Amino acid sequence: MIENNRKATPPIKVCVTLNERNEIRALAAQHKLSMSRYLRDVGLGIQVISKLDKALVADLAKLNADQGRLGGLLKLWLTNDEKLAKFDQEVLVGTIEKALETIYANQSILLEKVSKL
Repeated sequence: MIENNRKATPPIKVCVTLNERNEIRALAAQHKLSMSRYLRDVGLGIQVISKLDKALVADLAKLNADQGRLGGLLKLWLTNDEKLAKFDQEVLVGTIEKALETIYANQSILLEKVSKL
């Protein structure tokens, strides 16, 4: 018998309640694993590692960095009077409003992407 061919091996039957089965299914889904793979890994003491979408995580990191930069720029505009003295107040207010709109838009995108995890 080939050891790597799991379909040819007999299953281990475990009695669980419907609630326990649903909980195991939810935990396996959180880690993007089948229930069988999840239970096998847990039963063998293998650390269960989540298989998150790496591209999604990279997008979240990029958006988070953008939020940090925009927040820093907004803080500079609101606290440093010497650098702002040379700008027209109407232009400055418009620029701050655009920065805030971008921050709010990024927050919506972050929420959408996080909810996909």
